[in-house]
Amino acid sequence: MSLTARVALAVGSLLLIGGVVVSLAAFAYGREAARETYDRLLVGAANAIAASITIVDGAPVVDLPMSAFELLALAPDDRIAYRVVGVNGETLTGYDDLALPDKRGRGDTSFFNASFFGEPARYAVVTRRFAERSLNGTVHVIVGQTLLARNALALDITRNVLFGLIISGTLLLLLAVLVVRSALKPLARIGEAFARRDPHDLTPMDTKVPREAAVMIQALNGFMARLDRQFSSMQNLISDTAHQLRTPVAALRAQADLAAEEADEDRRRAIVERIHRRSVSLGELLDQMLSRALVLHRSDSARREVVDLRDVALEVLESGDLQVLAPETDIQLDIGDLPVPVLADSPSLCEAAKNLLTNAVRYGRGPVRLGVSRDGETASLWVEDQGEGPPEAVQNSLGERFVRSAASDGKSAGLGLSIAKSVAEAFNGRLAFQKGQPSGSRVVLVFPLVEGVS
Repeated sequence: MSLTARVALAVGSLLLIGGVVVSLAAFAYGREAARETYDRLLVGAANAIAASITIVDGAPVVDLPMSAFELLALAPDDRIAYRVVGVNGETLTGYDDLALPDKRGRGDTSFFNASFFGEPARYAVVTRRFAERSLNGTVHVIVGQTLLARNALALDITRNVLFGLIISGTLLLLLAVLVVRSALKPLARIGEAFARRDPHDLTPMDTKVPREAAVMIQALNGFMARLDRQFSSMQNLISDTAHQLRTPVAALRAQADLAAEEADEDRRRAIVERIHRRSVSLGELLDQMLSRALVLHRSDSARREVVDLRDVALEVLESGDLQVLAPETDIQLDIGDLPVPVLADSPSLCEAAKNLLTNAVRYGRGPVRLGVSRDGETASLWVEDQGEGPPEAVQNSLGERFVRSAASDGKSAGLGLSIAKSVAEAFNGRLAFQKGQPSGSRVVLVFPLVEGVS
């Protein structure tokens, strides 16, 4: 269902509910207005009759005026009843069956409801007091009328209100549809802009749109930014793979051809040894390239959660990879007793720590220390060895891909620090070099400390 249809349905439902409420209120108002209108006619007729009462020889005499019945004739379909009650309760004129109510309102005029020959009717009672020598007392004039005209007037008022409500509601519904369509035009323009875009264009959309649509545009821009980073990482992986593997694969092929044609056993053995070294180096290069691609992918897709850096250090050390690669290297653990919580992705942190530890084991001097620490609002995961650390040129190009230090002797792919830096930046951190304690060098991943966890 379209937004316009939803708004129209919602407005129509509100109008329907409001129409029912207004109809009930209009009917109640109509009944009240009709009651007041015809009560005034009853009072006017009763007052006219009361004014026509005169005293003749000490007895009240009623000369019914025609004006009283002319007022009541405004409701031609209703039946009229009247009675004039004398001082002693006798009927001076009218219907004897009309009895005064037991309870009457204060003042000279009151009203009550009763039946008149089986039909509901409304009555007005007007009191006239006489204080003369020949007559001292109260005369009551009762005038009643059935309710046909009253009910008809109430229904007519309600009908007129409903008619106006239907017209205004219909106009309001049409106006709401027009307003909604006009308000949704920016969405159509956004859709057209997306349709005209090149499939490879992931630049941010213009956020100069209505505030309600800006939320959607910002979400789309964030989504496209993540896609752009994913595409960029894939493109870098493809280009790096093509660039970095072309030379070693060609060298391996050339060495294999030489080994196949070499007749001297010693020289063939030397060639095979070079092929083995090249293969190991190529395998390490592929591992690091895939590791970097995995880290870049998880930095955008993995859910952030609170991770204790002590657990990361323990997992890296207990994995046993470095004991296999460098069993002679002494690796010490320094994690302290307090938790060091950060908001990150545990596998990515482990990958970064493994690369830093591998660099320290291969190119530094033992003993090697892996540790975590907290300082104020920052948390650190660090690897320290007793070497002098990378040269200044490597530190100046910290984290760039395929930057080899002199200590690596050309055997490193140059991706270890790049992976660590990518992980640090993905979780609002940074990669830094520090002096070791008390000597040597230290590579540190610094992250914001999660507050409230101890």
